[in-house]
Amino acid sequence: MPEIIVQLEDVAVFQTENLILNHINLEVKKGDFVYIIGKTGSGKSSFMKTLYGDLPLKQGKGSVVDFNLATLQEKNIPFLRRKLGIVFQDFKLLPDRNINNNLRFVLKATGWTDHEKMNTKIEEVLEKVGMKTKGFKFPHELSGGEQQRVAIARALLNDPELILADEPTGNLDPQTSVEVMKVLQEINQSGRTIIMATHDYALILKYPHKTLKCDGSKIFEVIQKAM
Repeated sequence: MPEIIVQLEDVAVFQTENLILNHINLEVKKGDFVYIIGKTGSGKSSFMKTLYGDLPLKQGKGSVVDFNLATLQEKNIPFLRRKLGIVFQDFKLLPDRNINNNLRFVLKATGWTDHEKMNTKIEEVLEKVGMKTKGFKFPHELSGGEQQRVAIARALLNDPELILADEPTGNLDPQTSVEVMKVLQEINQSGRTIIMATHDYALILKYPHKTLKCDGSKIFEVIQKAM
């Protein structure tokens, strides 16, 4: 039986006091790739924020990589996030340092101390996303697609059990979106679990996977033809 990475039972998602999504039941197993789709404002990002502890779980039962979201204390959120890789729409790279040092900063922040091991890890993740030769460059010297590849490499640094990608192609042109998607496909095929929020239907049709739609405060599975 594949390991269950995410399990939600009758979960409600709130932004402060506002109910965004209700009655969510979901099981994501190790190695799954799941899309979360829906219009802007339908709750995709709020759903993702609940999974990585940015929004507290106030109603229902939820576990993500063996962390109980209902009882998750603020001091334990960093430990949850070390088991996750999070990729944002706007890359969030530090502009004042090169790519290698962007990644080194994350490793140091998560407890790495051995310089040799850090260098090896940085090289390994950059190679996975086709950016091994670009480590000396600064973010502003890279295209949007290259910056997103680096953001994906950063998400891989601590060997996450789950990657949460929130509109990772939202700022990219169609061709670059496909290139970034290919990287995510390869990572998924190597056994990693990915949940990706997107509004890019072309990608969903090109790379079909289980698809959940946020609509009318509900999340439900959609069959590809019905989209």
